[in-house]
Amino acid sequence: QMQLVESGGGLVQPGGSLRLSCRSTGFTLQYYAIGWFRQAPGKEREFLATSSANGDYTKYADSVKGRFSVFRDNAKNTLWLQMNNLKPDDAAVYYCAATRASNRNWIANRDYAYESWGQGTQVTVSS
Repeated sequence: QMQLVESGGGLVQPGGSLRLSCRSTGFTLQYYAIGWFRQAPGKEREFLATSSANGDYTKYADSVKGRFSVFRDNAKNTLWLQMNNLKPDDAAVYYCAATRASNRNWIANRDYAYESWGQGTQVTVSS
């Protein structure tokens, strides 16, 4: 069974950092493009970052560019989202997602492109 298991959320003060992890079980990530999204209460799900299957290509939303970074280790079937200089507006439930890509350079910033999703992890930014 294909699953993505997230961890690393929590409470952080404004200006602080968090690293979210997402591990795949039941499938190997090396053939999958991955993405990170978030959803705050009353808001639509928002794209944050994506990485191609080979890790050579990434894309970030303007709202997080320069503060967030996506990493992946295909050998460990794990991806991470490093979040720095967090702001109260970054508070949300964060989701990782994956979709099989025939082109290992392919990236996707639309949620409908993804076929597997993690369970979500809460990030709270507050002093």
